[in-house]
Amino acid sequence: MAENELQFIGPIVMGAIIGLYELILIHRDENFRGSHWFSHGLHSAFWAMLAVFATMNVEYAYSNLTFLQGIPYLNNPLIFRIFIGFVTMIKVHAASAVVKTTVGSSKGLKETWAHSFIVSALVVLAPYVWPSLEPIVSPYFNKGN
Repeated sequence: MAENELQFIGPIVMGAIIGLYELILIHRDENFRGSHWFSHGLHSAFWAMLAVFATMNVEYAYSNLTFLQGIPYLNNPLIFRIFIGFVTMIKVHAASAVVKTTVGSSKGLKETWAHSFIVSALVVLAPYVWPSLEPIVSPYFNKGN
């Protein structure tokens, strides 16, 4: 695929994989009555797809969000991807903190920073992993050929 061509399939597939991983973590951490773990999981999956879309389409983000070009260091694609990963890590950790805990119970405790870091690292690494995964996944997506 051309470097400046807008990608859709890769971000959807990689975002879905990361979102599924996050959904599993949320289910494990927040699976108790009234926790709404599924809606939290869908929220996380949507964010994962959006974040992966940004990391896999850096040129598109630069061309449409022109204010990024004026921010020092963010004009480097790798730094931009790491920044998206950092925002993702904070967002994932903050979103997991909204579930209230009960006194003397571990229900609803926040995800560990390690889980948040793993999710954000997957978002940053998605553009580098996708070329290896694309040949496996591409036969399932008919491109009209």
